[in-house]
Formats: sequence, C-alpha cells, structure tokens
Amino acid sequence: MLGTFSLSDSEQQVMLNRFLQYVRTYSESNSSQADSGLQPSSECQRDMASLLKKELTDLGLKDVVTTEKCYTYARLEASAGFEDIPPFCLLSHIDTVDEVSGKDVKPLLHEHYDGRILHAGKEISLDPEKDSQLRECAGKDDTIITSSGDTLLGADDKAGVTEIMTALTYLTSHPEVPHGPIEVIFSPDEETGHGMDNVPLNLLKSKMAYTVDGGCLGELETECFNAYKSDITFTGHSVHTGSARGILVNAAVMASYFVSMLPRHQAPETTDGYQGFYAVMEISGGIEKAKVSLLLRDFTLKGMEEKKVFVDKAAETTALSFGGKARVSHTMQYLNMKKQMDENPLVVEKLSSAYRQSGIEPVFIPIRGGTDGSRLTEMGIPTPNIFTGGHNFHSRTEWASFNQMKKAVEVLLNLAVEWTKR
Repeated sequence: MLGTFSLSDSEQQVMLNRFLQYVRTYSESNSSQADSGLQPSSECQRDMASLLKKELTDLGLKDVVTTEKCYTYARLEASAGFEDIPPFCLLSHIDTVDEVSGKDVKPLLHEHYDGRILHAGKEISLDPEKDSQLRECAGKDDTIITSSGDTLLGADDKAGVTEIMTALTYLTSHPEVPHGPIEVIFSPDEETGHGMDNVPLNLLKSKMAYTVDGGCLGELETECFNAYKSDITFTGHSVHTGSARGILVNAAVMASYFVSMLPRHQAPETTDGYQGFYAVMEISGGIEKAKVSLLLRDFTLKGMEEKKVFVDKAAETTALSFGGKARVSHTMQYLNMKKQMDENPLVVEKLSSAYRQSGIEPVFIPIRGGTDGSRLTEMGIPTPNIFTGGHNFHSRTEWASFNQMKKAVEVLLNLAVEWTKR
C-alpha cells in the first residue's frame, strides 16, 4: 500500500503562499565576496534567514538558531516511542545565483496548465514544443510558476526550502504520522560554492542527510561532478601604442588567445550526461593584467587532473607565445559523492523506498553540478539529492511545477516514516 499524504486545500494554499513569499525575498549571493572569505557574501541573505528562523520557532521546533555565518538550524523532536530512531537532516540553500538578477522577483501563476505557450514578460516565453519537461505538465491541472521575465524565479532553491518547511508543518500538525528526530539546515552561499564552509557541524547529530535541491520529478541524485575553479592571471607590458612594435605585450589579448585554445567540444553548451567541461565564467582586465576565471568539471578524478594539466599548459604556451607571464591557481570546490554513497547504501535505499511509496520510480542521474550535499558527503555525512520540481535554473526562463513541488513534500513525509521501520 502506498504511503499517500494529501495536503488539504488550505495546506496547499499555505504552501503556495510560502513559496511566493520566499521568491520575493531578495537573497542573491555574491561570488566575488564569497571567494574573498566573506560569509554570508551578501547581507540580504540574513533577511531570508530571519524569516525562516521565525517560522521554525512558530512551528515549535527546538534549538532554533541562526549562526553568525547565516546558517539556520532547527530540530523536530521524534514522535513518542521513536526517540531512538537515528536522526537525519534536511538541507536547502537560501541564496540565489548572481549570474541573473534575483531582485524584485514578480512571480506569475499559470493555472490549469493545458500545454499553451507561457509568456513571462514581453520578451520571455516558454514553449512546450521546446521544453519536454513543460510539455509533461500539460493536462494535469498543474499550476506553473514563472517570473515576470525580468529576473530569475528563485525556485533554486526556494522550492526546496518551501518543501522542507511544508513537510515540517505537516508533521507538527499531524501527530499521527510517526517519525524519528529530524534536523534541518538552511544554508547561505551555496551558489558561490561556499555553502558548507562554515556549516555548524557542532549542532548536527545526524549521520546522514538529504538535500532538497534537484530538478525534475523523480530525479534522485547520488553522484556529481568533481569541481575545481581555475583562475589564470596574465601579465603583459604596456607602452604607447604608437611605438609598440616589439615592446607591447597585451594581457587582454593573451587572455582571449588562451580562451580560444579551450576545446570547443568540451564546453557546457556542447556536453551532457557524463561529459565534463571547461566553463569560461569571466574575462576581465587590460593591457598590463588580465584574468580568466574557469570552472572545471569532470566525473572522474583522472579526467579532472587532465583538465588541470591542459589549463596549465595552455596558459604556459600563451605566455611564451606573447612574451608575457601567466599564473594559474586551481581551487577545489567539491568532489564526486558516488563512492561515499556506495559505501552507505541504506541512506539511498530508504530514500528510494520513499519515492516508490509516493508512487514515483526514482530516476538515477548524475548531477551536472553540485549541491551542499556534495561537500557534506566529503565531510563524512552521506547526502543524496531530492528533486524539487524546479526547472531551467539560473535563467529568466526558470519555472516550477506546483504539482511536482507537492510530490516532493510527499517524498519527504514518506522518508520520515521509512526511517521508523525496523
């Protein structure tokens, strides 16, 4: 028998209102500030943390706190008789990416979606003929949520935050549902790659966790990229352009030349599945100094080492070709969590069972990115990733399926029950 949990109409409305409030709450992180060691990297993230702290306190959770570094922690006590069940932690992040504006989000509701083209503002449209996931939502009495097209929506990861808060609300108002102790952490700066830099492990009792930070319905992610950030600084020599022959070394041209050497067939827009890539994130500078920032991604450590060596050699070749200098710095961001997951099968088995209890067959796909769970897994707490029903992340065409968001809540509730089974 399936463990079906149905939200009442009023519970659904509260959930929807909560999501709309969250996406309207500005909490965009700042990558450059985060890279300099500042956390939170933006003060606006504290507004989101304060909102969640109040809601968690009002729900009656224990030990509610927002740390100096902007992590919000709380603990839901176990049902009577289940106090000895091992606790697990649920995580989502409160920040939105800084590549596309997350300020003044104006969410739009497209109710009773029937397969029509959706318009988010004058210039942005979502066409189901070009988006198979959107097409799948047609005719299912779904509500599709988009932004106005001027910003991203913020479903990454405010859909996940909403789903965790809705599940916690359900458990506190339905004492008949058995569960062990559940911890929750809402983290800052995940989008900058620094989401777990100061995670309060001293507060955490759980030896396993689950991020709610995925995409399509049914996705269950237990492996991800190995990830490095590479900064290449080119140094040239400036002289008056009228007498530059044989003297001038243009660092900006060096940077451009270096980027042209990166393999075109290994860019984000030309790869998928288990293929890694080189992603140019920023080029800046002038004649005397220029900088290129890259993201390197590969599912194997061998492949990652090959990419780092390629960058080193391409930078060296560029410097020699122009008579300038190049300096390369590689910084690890996170590692593939597959090995640790394979060593802790029960964590994934319980989640898979929760999917099936919710009428969903889990789809195991690699994360072409990373989550806070990737870093937490490195720290010895295996953390697979659950879908949220959000789509087209990091873009003005981002959208969320409310039906899929409700299914994610159902998975979380079934997960709580699964851990009570002996």
